[in-house]
Amino acid sequence: MTAWITWPLRLVAFAAWYAKELVVANVVVLRDNLTPGQDSTPGIARLDTRCRTDAEITLLAALITLTPGTLTLGTTTSADDEGTRVLFVHGMYAPDADALRAELRVMETRMLHAVRPTGDPT
Repeated sequence: MTAWITWPLRLVAFAAWYAKELVVANVVVLRDNLTPGQDSTPGIARLDTRCRTDAEITLLAALITLTPGTLTLGTTTSADDEGTRVLFVHGMYAPDADALRAELRVMETRMLHAVRPTGDPT
């Protein structure tokens, strides 16, 4: 019952966290574009998500694409029995695919905690 009570607060907290991340990402991209040289390390990562619904996967893909330096390239459902929803993401500033996946996992966990009425991101 308490999860339903905290749901609006979790949504507001996620919005504030995402706004901060958006500003940080903009600063990184702006700094890279305004200074000599190139600091980007572009790459593509496959992210097996914990999203259960079309709305969750769509929201996650949109949040990733709206964040400067990242772009959702596509989505599919894995061939395993569970039908895991998969995103393919291009990132500009992660040293490798594992680091990009780790950053995306943080966003996914926070988003799922905020949008699910129970607050359970698993």
